[in-house]
Amino acid sequence: MRAFTIGQAAKAVGIGVETIRFYERKGLIAQPLRPAGGGPRDYGGACVQRLQFIRQAQEIGFSLSEISELLSLKSNPSADCAAVHDRARQKRQDVEAKLSRLLQIRDALDVLLADCPGNGNVASCTILDVMEQGYQKHPTS
Repeated sequence: MRAFTIGQAAKAVGIGVETIRFYERKGLIAQPLRPAGGGPRDYGGACVQRLQFIRQAQEIGFSLSEISELLSLKSNPSADCAAVHDRARQKRQDVEAKLSRLLQIRDALDVLLADCPGNGNVASCTILDVMEQGYQKHPTS
């Protein structure tokens, strides 16, 4: 198995060295022991694979806490794939809720932009007025 320094491991996965140290502090990866004869710690291939797993899970929206749960399931030989499936389904539901909220925000911004003349003195800015008074009180909402 190939040996990696922390810098090489970080580069292989596309993250920073400080990110690896953060993951160590959070318990997502174990910090390798310092070699008895000195030199850099060995972040082996299994560690790099784990880092890649963490990075990919984050890319699809899992939090570090959720990733920790997934890693626990992954390392438990008696764990059922259904547990992972449930977590992925819940994450998808979370994403759907966020998308819905983002669409509401987009629609509110569309209303604000449509009502704003886009020029003139900032004291008469309709967008700032709505933010000060509250969007729900806006007559066109």
